[in-house]
Amino acid sequence: MIQPQTRLKVADNSGARELMCIRIIGASNRRYAHIGDVIVAVIKKAVPRMPLAKSEVVRAVIVRTCKELKRDDGTIIRYDHNAAVVIDQKGNPRGTRIFGAIPRELRQFNFTKIVSLSRKVL
Repeated sequence: MIQPQTRLKVADNSGARELMCIRIIGASNRRYAHIGDVIVAVIKKAVPRMPLAKSEVVRAVIVRTCKELKRDDGTIIRYDHNAAVVIDQKGNPRGTRIFGAIPRELRQFNFTKIVSLSRKVL
């Protein structure tokens, strides 16, 4: 469960290393975001000499949360940290590689490019 002021790791090679959630996209009064939700975030840590810089406002999709995700078949998926992938306005990732495991639920939310770039889909 991601809410405003939550810090997230970045799971791609876009140049950002840490994000802080500012707003959850989708509804005016949503309190928490889950896997597959789009957020507005600010970059808190970035790699030098990359396209994305510190204090830049970006959109990101959440790919991992510490809060467990329950599937219809009864399995539960839980990660050790919260992570997101930086995207553009069309929903395509800004980076060219995705690091770490990605849940297959992202395919249902039309983030197929992120799923195809990932090496491990759970």
